[in-house]
Amino acid sequence: MPSPPESITLDDVTLRRFDGEADLAELFRVIEESLDHLRPWMPWVAEHSLDSTRVFLARRAEQWASGDAFTYAIVAERAIVGACQLFRRAGRPSDGLEVGYWLHPGATGRGLVTRAVRALVDEAFLLPGIDHVDIVHDPANRASGAVPRRLGFTEHPGRPAEGSTPGETGEDTVWRLTRAQAQVGTSRPGGPPTGPRG
Repeated sequence: MPSPPESITLDDVTLRRFDGEADLAELFRVIEESLDHLRPWMPWVAEHSLDSTRVFLARRAEQWASGDAFTYAIVAERAIVGACQLFRRAGRPSDGLEVGYWLHPGATGRGLVTRAVRALVDEAFLLPGIDHVDIVHDPANRASGAVPRRLGFTEHPGRPAEGSTPGETGEDTVWRLTRAQAQVGTSRPGGPPTGPRG
């Protein structure tokens, strides 16, 4: 099954596939430092531990091999500052992928997530059979919502949330970018993804 590259370089930021046990200590520390920042929005934070981080990393390799999820460390200045992924959500159309992301609070405000998501969207449309990419977030999470807005995604009707965290409203906002929209996008910084290359 085709998969995106294991490493993507974006000027001063690199997206790279997680390296199992080699990343365990650093990823655990970054999550520990980000707990207050992530807790309102990320359900998995409630179960955070060294063991859960180890299981997360082990599952990344399995899901990469199956094509269910392609998860990257976001690396800036040679340090992990967050994570992003392309993934298939169970029960959703097979011609779409979803993008998820989070950052250490010290790395916010620099456009890192916007650049990372743009790169993942470009890679998604290089995969066969992918017609659209979604970003789903709680409407109260305005920082997450700013990313698809900057990248030319279209907001779609919301839906009930699948989980809940302290900051969430119980609804999800859904943003979508189709292959056709991406193909007419521009290459200006911060603009819509450039679409398939070839």
